[in-house]
Amino acid sequence: MKSLRMVLVIAAFSFMALGAVQVKAQCAMCTTAVESNHENGGRATKGLNHGIMYLLAAPYVAVAAVGMIWYKKYRRKNVNINIPHDKLNLN
Repeated sequence: MKSLRMVLVIAAFSFMALGAVQVKAQCAMCTTAVESNHENGGRATKGLNHGIMYLLAAPYVAVAAVGMIWYKKYRRKNVNINIPHDKLNLN
């Protein structure tokens, strides 16, 4: 059963890798403006790439901040564990 699962996972990743198609995620006018700016020596391409990376990283930073606040606020500090030294009767 374990080998069948491994074969299915490898097959799924193979199909995803072979089926990759290059796509354009910008409208035609934005693409034309950025390409012409890049050809003329402009820096709009770098700005666009930095903006995309900023938008990509923002949700991860927000989740990390909420996780850190949750961890700091709700972790237990100085918990006394009083375990009696009596023998337990499990009958």
